[in-house]
Amino acid sequence: MRLVQVLIPEGAREHVLETLDDEGIDYAAFEEIGRGDFEAMVQFPVPPSGVEPVLERLTDAGIREDSYTIVLAPETVVSQRLTALIERYPGLRISREELYARAEDLAPANSTFFAFLVLSTVIATTGLLLDSAATIIGAMVVAPLMGPAISASVGTVLDDQRMAARGVRLQVVGLLAAIATGAVMGWLLQFTILIPPDLDILTVPQIVERTNPNFLSLFLALGSGLAGAISIMRGSGSTLVGVAIAVALIPPAATAGLGLAFGPFGVAVGASVLVLVNLLAINLSALVLFYLAGFRPLDADQVEGVRRSVVSRIAVIAVGIVVLSVVLGAVTWTTFQTESYAAQAQNEIQQEFDRVDAEGVELVSVEVAYEPVDLVLGNEPEVDVLIGIPRDVQAPPDLAQRLDDHLTEQLGRDVVVRMGFVEAEVSESEPPDPPFGRVAESSPTSLADRRLTTVAT
Repeated sequence: MRLVQVLIPEGAREHVLETLDDEGIDYAAFEEIGRGDFEAMVQFPVPPSGVEPVLERLTDAGIREDSYTIVLAPETVVSQRLTALIERYPGLRISREELYARAEDLAPANSTFFAFLVLSTVIATTGLLLDSAATIIGAMVVAPLMGPAISASVGTVLDDQRMAARGVRLQVVGLLAAIATGAVMGWLLQFTILIPPDLDILTVPQIVERTNPNFLSLFLALGSGLAGAISIMRGSGSTLVGVAIAVALIPPAATAGLGLAFGPFGVAVGASVLVLVNLLAINLSALVLFYLAGFRPLDADQVEGVRRSVVSRIAVIAVGIVVLSVVLGAVTWTTFQTESYAAQAQNEIQQEFDRVDAEGVELVSVEVAYEPVDLVLGNEPEVDVLIGIPRDVQAPPDLAQRLDDHLTEQLGRDVVVRMGFVEAEVSESEPPDPPFGRVAESSPTSLADRRLTTVAT
């Protein structure tokens, strides 16, 4: 429920009160003893969805734009007379005036916005380098990106070019500032003892996760934008939804900055594409939802211009998303291909060993090194196979080459097979461990310390 307070200009009192009577609204009117431009103040309760149509009727009755209208959200309204009013104005959508006010409140002053943005980026960059999801989530609580994303869409549908331009400007400049902050922080940390020397950021899972954008990231951004618009329209959960919007933007922006600082150009490019796609998707979903919800300017002469502006902006954003979706589609397809190859290669090698059934010979592990970039560049997959074999058993001859030929024939792609053999002895004491259980926990790259014999093709 909303409590609306309106100052009635001189000469409009009778028309205003008649309008409220026609609407079936209970009201209280008070004499105005202020500066003399107004003759009375009237206040009345009305459901949130009824504020906009009632104010439009009052405007026709003589409430000028230079008057004062205050819309309050009371904690509780106790009355049995509200049922008919609620039935007359069903729905949960807030008024145009409330939407505009909330959009302005969500876009803070520039100094406040950039202070929180830089701090959230610093926290997110720290979380990325620490591979700490909890720290990254904490950064999202600080990030102030929901306000500009919402105000840009609200300004567009309500024909406030100043608000729309400021929302777009804060988003673009803010994300560039976030990338720059991540780059500067990453560059400075390389001269300290806070991170390992010669750190390869591609070994950090939280960073790698944001360097290969696919279509799932697009769903995240679209969902965040819709959630933000709904939370503003319904007046609930805007703070938590702001976290969802920040999740889609700040971590990949910080990742792009780290890519610039540490050198892998592909990291910066992949994360930047993710930032741009998410930014466009959030704005698109919010803009479409606000327009479909029926928000329009008060002046009817502006409605047609707003419709053209909304359509043109939706078209531009959609084209941008389609163009960037080529990158998303390529990453999604190459990731599917490489992961499918890895799973098939592991399965084929396991089946081959099951067929051989050599006594005492055990397949310990199979690791396939094949990334999307390898598929694009035409690099051959690398398959590392670790074989456990008793000391008194002869290793099968040419096993690496046989597996190479088998994989090439079955999967239709040239491959490099590296094979390591580890000798093991198992005591007869009770209870025995699995013959190669402890060895299976090691990766092929760490087996050099075990003095293995390696056969490569």
